[in-house]
Amino acid sequence: MSNIIKRQKLFIRTATLEDVPGLAALNRKVYGDFSFTEKMIASHIKKFPEGQIIAIYEGRIVGHAATFIIDEKTALRPHSWKQITGKGYATHHDPEGDYLYGMEVCVDPDMRRLRIGQRLYNMRKKLCVQLGLKGIVFGGRMPGYARYARKGMTPEEYLEQVREKKIRDTVIGFQLRNEFEPIGILKNYLVGDKESADFAVHMVWHNALYVEDTPKKQRRHRPGVVRVASVQFEARKVKSFEDFMNQIEYFVDIASDYRGDFVVFPELYTQALLSAEDNRLTPQESALRLTSYTEDYVKAMNQMAISYNINIIGGTHPTMVGDELMNISYVFLRGGEVHQQAKIHCTPNEDYWWNMKGGDELNVIQTDCGPIGVLICYDAEFPELARHLADQGALILFVPFCTDERQGYLRVRYCAQARAVENQLYVATSGMVGNLPDVENMDIHYAASHILTPCDFPFARDGIAAEAESNAETIIFADLNLDDLLIARKSGTVRNFKDRRFDLYEVNWLK
Repeated sequence: MSNIIKRQKLFIRTATLEDVPGLAALNRKVYGDFSFTEKMIASHIKKFPEGQIIAIYEGRIVGHAATFIIDEKTALRPHSWKQITGKGYATHHDPEGDYLYGMEVCVDPDMRRLRIGQRLYNMRKKLCVQLGLKGIVFGGRMPGYARYARKGMTPEEYLEQVREKKIRDTVIGFQLRNEFEPIGILKNYLVGDKESADFAVHMVWHNALYVEDTPKKQRRHRPGVVRVASVQFEARKVKSFEDFMNQIEYFVDIASDYRGDFVVFPELYTQALLSAEDNRLTPQESALRLTSYTEDYVKAMNQMAISYNINIIGGTHPTMVGDELMNISYVFLRGGEVHQQAKIHCTPNEDYWWNMKGGDELNVIQTDCGPIGVLICYDAEFPELARHLADQGALILFVPFCTDERQGYLRVRYCAQARAVENQLYVATSGMVGNLPDVENMDIHYAASHILTPCDFPFARDGIAAEAESNAETIIFADLNLDDLLIARKSGTVRNFKDRRFDLYEVNWLK
């Protein structure tokens, strides 16, 4: 082995989820208000990990190139940055597309003498060749144009002056030297880019090694089919915490025996623990009493997910977060990770009787079967939340719910189906049945749980992959093909997720 006298300081590699905070910090430093958020960057990595390239210098992230694949027609026609990138989430990434699209290249301004930008461009070209794509496309900024626009020069005239080297524009000049060809001007490309007067140069680099009509290479691991189970759980009197956990384990065991990848339980199903209390409690006392079981509950469910080799969406359990009571869904992955998702919107009943507060974080959870999201009951009735999860890459949405009568159940049911259609994803609901006469404000339940699909040819008839009988304790299963979702989003009869008008409306997450 050679004797290394100096370690490599600068190197290029693909990004991982562990890099997300560092990448977000670099973006903020370079672009300020126009920077990618952590959720956006995580979405890029989950959708197309090999297309997210970073530069590391002495252990610190100093450069970032974000890309996705897109079809030729969309890539070469006029567009805005917001439209083509799905407002920064790379929602239009198409593994079977033709061109690599450059969303962004940024370099730490303190590190610009190391040719980091050049290295990132070179890696993009290398990736394009490896994947057998036709080329690379992006909208390039024109940071010197605004001064000339005030003098009446058109962006087309400005570009020509730069090409003839009569005007110096460092960004356009760099791209021209890297063999990118201008094919037009994009109007209102990045609204707010004052230096470019909102214009950009539509740039293309052609892959000289591309051969027409050759089979496309595999560009991602296909998620394939996953098996989902939903437990319609009956609230019944229990003698102890151990008695309750035995009931849960029974269903986890069944789901595991049927080789399920996921099993979901209802909202507030741990309320059955209150039936073991000697004294009748007020509604607020009941909710607070449940929080005392949190540590034991999380520990037991975590071990169960590992032991039975199944991902468990553990319904919800009231939990104290600081000095506030929240309704938390714990997600126990079979690899041992535990995630939590707070209910965002509390119902008027939960606010009044339990003084429960809503959370303010909504993130996808990366699993061994792809990214998932959790919306708790009432949250499924707010379309913005499901759209936010879908933008982050969620392919399956789990909706634990707890409703006391049929009208409440139908609100969740109809909205869950709408979320499946709007976002072209799967939705699995899980509801409570049975009665707890001695538990205040949690005494009656009505449910019919479902595993729902978009409504199109590849999916289940009527958009229902599985359906539980109303008000009966049971478990339902469905095999869900995640590839069908990706195909439907690209070339379905309708393409709700892709065809959104980003020029007219958008969902902005403020935290």
